[in-house]
Amino acid sequence: MKNFKYLVFAFLMLVTESASAEQLSVLEETFFASGKIYVVVTVCMVILIGIFMYLFRTERKLKELEKEVYEKNKES
Repeated sequence: MKNFKYLVFAFLMLVTESASAEQLSVLEETFFASGKIYVVVTVCMVILIGIFMYLFRTERKLKELEKEVYEKNKES
């Protein structure tokens, strides 16, 4: 959990650093002008949340399997 806090902190630092840039590229200006930047950010966030949920579930299942193997080895 401690590593997750550091990861979130680093991500937020990256986001705030890139958000404070003064010059915008042509692509960024187009996205901001048409309002599509919010769609792009939302899709990226959904993808990242999905990846984190998948990793969390995989880690939990792995811990259960490790516990099961440990119990079987302990009985033998």
